[in-house]
Amino acid sequence: MFDLFVNGLTNILTDPFALLMAVVGVIIGIVVGALPGLTATMGVALILPMTFGMEPVAGLLLLSGVYFGGVYGGSITAILLKTPGTPAAAATALDGYALAQKGMAGKALGAATLSSSIGGTISIIILMFLSPVLATIALEFSAPETFALAVFGLSIIASISGKSLVKGLIAGLVGLLLATVGLDPILGFPRFTGGSEQLLNGVPFIPIMIGLFAASEAFKSLSDMNVKEKVKVKIEKIVPSWGEFRGIIPTILRSTGLGTFIGIIPGAGADIAAFVAYNETKRFNKDKEPTDKSRMAGVAACESGANACTGGALVPLLTLGIPGDAVTAVMLGALMVQGLQPGPLLFKNNGDLVYTLFIGMIICYVVMCLLGLFTARYFAKVVQIPKEILTPVILVLCIVGSYAINNSFFDVLIMAVAGVIGFFMQKHDFPASPIVLALILGPMAESQFRRALALSSGSYDIFYTRPIPLILLLLSVITLLTPIVKAIWQQRKRAHQ
Repeated sequence: MFDLFVNGLTNILTDPFALLMAVVGVIIGIVVGALPGLTATMGVALILPMTFGMEPVAGLLLLSGVYFGGVYGGSITAILLKTPGTPAAAATALDGYALAQKGMAGKALGAATLSSSIGGTISIIILMFLSPVLATIALEFSAPETFALAVFGLSIIASISGKSLVKGLIAGLVGLLLATVGLDPILGFPRFTGGSEQLLNGVPFIPIMIGLFAASEAFKSLSDMNVKEKVKVKIEKIVPSWGEFRGIIPTILRSTGLGTFIGIIPGAGADIAAFVAYNETKRFNKDKEPTDKSRMAGVAACESGANACTGGALVPLLTLGIPGDAVTAVMLGALMVQGLQPGPLLFKNNGDLVYTLFIGMIICYVVMCLLGLFTARYFAKVVQIPKEILTPVILVLCIVGSYAINNSFFDVLIMAVAGVIGFFMQKHDFPASPIVLALILGPMAESQFRRALALSSGSYDIFYTRPIPLILLLLSVITLLTPIVKAIWQQRKRAHQ
């Protein structure tokens, strides 16, 4: 393995075109990720035809750069404008935007950049050394395990509900109800579509996400009579101090491990990894009320978890030929176009190329880190634009981003309705994140639950006689009950004071 590593390093350093493609890919990815509605999957799919005439390493590094930059780029607008560029960035917006409102946009962007780069780099290193082992673990996940993972993800609603658990659970239930719209995942008949062909594929969650997080914020700004007020943002310092960075190192490492593990499970993506990492960070947080320190840790958790998922998603792709998420499904096609068949024989027959690609991926994350740190100062100035200018720009981005997904005005309508609903949810302190989370995980939970029952001939024993589903379901119960028990304990503690 050491020889392959050295050969890969030599190959990539003597191939300037491949290095250039890595840089170009990261830049394109950051831009695509920052624009609402333009996901990393879309970016990779759009760039794919450009790689057909390239050498395998150069072409695959271009796609990898777009992939990595796209996952990270969503955090920029999530922090500055509460407009998540990608589904994974919806978790980053929870604490990142709050920091920006307090004049700490620069530090939030710096923490996001460092966490993304570190999480992604470590995940690639894990991919290099532990691919066979991690692939073996992933093979253990069938329908019961995947269902239990989805339930564990849904239990996070208890931790992202804000001040009211009841309102969070109501929002989550609304998301689950919306997730039932569309074709039945097993039998294929339409449900709750009202005869609309546009809803046969379900309620599109990206327009919903843009509406709930971005459009609702724009509507809130429009309703504010003091439109000339500017948000004062301190942009003198981008890189967190050593003390601040040292405080989030445990969060980064823990979230990186979670993100890598979730990434290797086919079907789970960066959005799930971000929310799970965010939940675990809040669980470890000892502060009763949100602080700048805890919010910085929240941003670090989301970004390191989401970006670590990229390396994890490549494990089943390269070792088993199974895409870990939608982006790696596109990259599977790119590998086959280049004459490379993913699977165990890929490492045997093309070991030098694979390790050259690994080294190039690490370079992609180094480039992303440098670009993020050097350009974050200019991104942070966005929030200094007057509201009467910024708000229409946000609305235009919302419309363009929603339309660009399927070139459909129906998606724009969905976004607008979600924006109005999100506006009133803000007025009455209902959290929006549970709806998005339930929309993402609801279909996965339903389809895997029904497949598991089909495997067991209708017996529920399959969920508690297998160790992984049992552990995940127990963790789900603990996650749901912890906020309730904590609230009761604090109430009794105050009563005795």
